[in-house]
Amino acid sequence: MAILQSYGAAEVVTGSCHLLQLQNGINILVDCGMFQGYTEDQNYQPFGFEPAEVDFLLITHGHLDHVGRIPKLVKEGFSGSIVTHRSTIDLAEVVMLDSAKLMKESYNTDFKKAQRRGKENEVREPLYTEGDVESALHLPIIYTTYDEKIDLGNNISVNFKNAGHILDSAIIELFFEEEGIQKKIVFSGDLGNNDELVSPLPDNIEEADTLFIESTYGDRNHKGIEETYVEFKKVIIEIIENNGNVLIPSFAIERAQEILCLLKQMYNKGELPECKIFLDSPMAIRATEVYINYHEELSECCNEFLERDGTIFGFPYLHYTSKVEDSIKINSEDSRCIIIAGAGMCNGGRILQHFKHRLWNDKNALVFVGYQVEGTLGRYIVDGAKTIKVYGEEIVIKAKVYTINGFSAHADQNGLIGWMGKFKKLDNIFIVHGERDKQEIFQKEIEKRLNKKSHIVKHGEKIGI
Repeated sequence: MAILQSYGAAEVVTGSCHLLQLQNGINILVDCGMFQGYTEDQNYQPFGFEPAEVDFLLITHGHLDHVGRIPKLVKEGFSGSIVTHRSTIDLAEVVMLDSAKLMKESYNTDFKKAQRRGKENEVREPLYTEGDVESALHLPIIYTTYDEKIDLGNNISVNFKNAGHILDSAIIELFFEEEGIQKKIVFSGDLGNNDELVSPLPDNIEEADTLFIESTYGDRNHKGIEETYVEFKKVIIEIIENNGNVLIPSFAIERAQEILCLLKQMYNKGELPECKIFLDSPMAIRATEVYINYHEELSECCNEFLERDGTIFGFPYLHYTSKVEDSIKINSEDSRCIIIAGAGMCNGGRILQHFKHRLWNDKNALVFVGYQVEGTLGRYIVDGAKTIKVYGEEIVIKAKVYTINGFSAHADQNGLIGWMGKFKKLDNIFIVHGERDKQEIFQKEIEKRLNKKSHIVKHGEKIGI
């Protein structure tokens, strides 16, 4: 019997990493992501398996919590083949190089502080370097497209379906044979929300012996898309017309592009007051370039913009600020600015500098448009913090704080249940990629609405397939 063990995204949201060990000795890893928030120390722990024994790495999509530990995997012995979309590798390269850069900067800062205390030997080395990222990208890569069944040999094949989460995100169908019996496992990856602004809707799957389903928002439902857009527009218009500024901590991939599309729609309709919009994130700017390179995979809306304007995301109010000096110049703008910056969960990046200069002013607004993992600064603010520390300085939060969850790139409870309900055959359900208390609520809903049992996967637990 095949055995599957989850070494990440088990009773937590981040760190996706699922190992399938087949009877014939072939080992297949699905994703190898980074832990974030209060679990981030786990990134430095052993994987729980031997990377050198993994034959294939299947990547669902290019988010940090799904690709962020790949350089560590390679550094510790993985030399097999990667299977994924070409665009996913392009995004993963952006994400992993940014991660390596941030870890190096953090290490250098901590090392200097430790030197002054004579304790530099206590500073932890970065998880990996930019060189390790380059090594990972030189492994054999089998590029695929949606609905292209790839033969991996030994009666194993894999098929990628559209997950609707970010550019070319995938649901993975994995087929194999054991003792003359054909088996099929489906990994949902991260399923997209009911929103076609940038990415198309997820594909439906009809059959699976076993499903591993994400549960990020398994405990709740988002506001409707139109209601979300109305709420977002209202905040933007109100703050800008009152000569305030809007801070939007944003994930560099998908969320930043979605916000740009929505702001462009507002501009085209004459709804957007005159202002300056700054995409102040080198990573988001590079990711946007990748999106443009693969525009045929994006929504009809994006391609209509491209055909009409010659650009998907650009319009007169928008400014890209890749260079540090251009980012610093934003501080001299007193009013009527919309600043989109990373990191999306506020645990680093340029958004912190903008917090320092603008969060204490009650004319301004802070708008969260993405999930905030437990243990991150963003979650701390969402949960009602009155002050925060930025670069050692205490900053009072007087800006209005809004959380607009309808923007989520993850399906909500109804979306997840509805997607699962379209299976004509589904024997076993395993819940991953969610916080335990939310998974328990989701589990009850699965039984209530689908009349099916499910199991919440624990870290390292052996599951017979």
